[in-house]
Amino acid sequence: MKKRTSILSLAFTSLLAAALIAGCGTGNQPQAGAGQEQPAGQEQAAGQEGQAGEKKTLIMATSADYKPYEYHDLTSGKDEIVGFDIDIANYIAKELGYEIQITDMNFDGLVPALQANRADFVMAGMTPTPERQKNVDFSDIYYEAKNTIVSKKDSNLTKPEQLAGKKIAVQLGSIQEEAAKELEKTVQGLQVTSLNKLGEIVEEVKTGRVDAAIIEDTVAKGFVASNPTLQFTTIESNETNGSAIAFPKGSPHVEKFNEVIKKMQENGEMDKLIQKWFAQ
Repeated sequence: MKKRTSILSLAFTSLLAAALIAGCGTGNQPQAGAGQEQPAGQEQAAGQEGQAGEKKTLIMATSADYKPYEYHDLTSGKDEIVGFDIDIANYIAKELGYEIQITDMNFDGLVPALQANRADFVMAGMTPTPERQKNVDFSDIYYEAKNTIVSKKDSNLTKPEQLAGKKIAVQLGSIQEEAAKELEKTVQGLQVTSLNKLGEIVEEVKTGRVDAAIIEDTVAKGFVASNPTLQFTTIESNETNGSAIAFPKGSPHVEKFNEVIKKMQENGEMDKLIQKWFAQ
């Protein structure tokens, strides 16, 4: 009886030791700081959470070719994604106790990234159109903008009806692409070409491979400022083209993000960022 008790005690002690060793085997994993871009070739599931005491990390997807919303800045000697949307995202993350990690991709891949759970949210000057709202949830609108026609100064292309028989370029998957497709229905002979990057689109206009482009006004201002042979004219419309944050359907983050957006609009922080990025 004594011998049996000893054997049972020894077995229990061994099991306890094994459990303690297994529990110590999970080391702390390094986390990205706010605004850090995910290294190329590394996949990470959305919504990762660290060990006790560490901040949670949210994956933000964007298309960093949309200055001043988000773009690659090399002035510091390293490649950083900066812009209006990045500043807003960092402010919201700080308020809610998150770190964010940025993933850069083509604009037309942003909604699919949310649907595949490869991102927790998207900020890319995205308008919450009815078609997009079928696939993702949106925050409240945080900034409103208008579409413009960008063309050469001597082109005399300043109104939609003057685009008849012309070839125009727009960004693939953008609200401007949708607007151009609507124009195709009423403007005779209009041809629409969709490209991935806005830099490519502007080059197409400059070289004459397309006659004009439809680009958001705040972004068009920046391209025209650095390309004096170009001009832009606002397209008058009764519709509101606003930017909102996109989330996977049913995301628990929408309400909290909306609370911070409202706070930023009320405490003057949003106006400060608008002045910082759009006043020039």
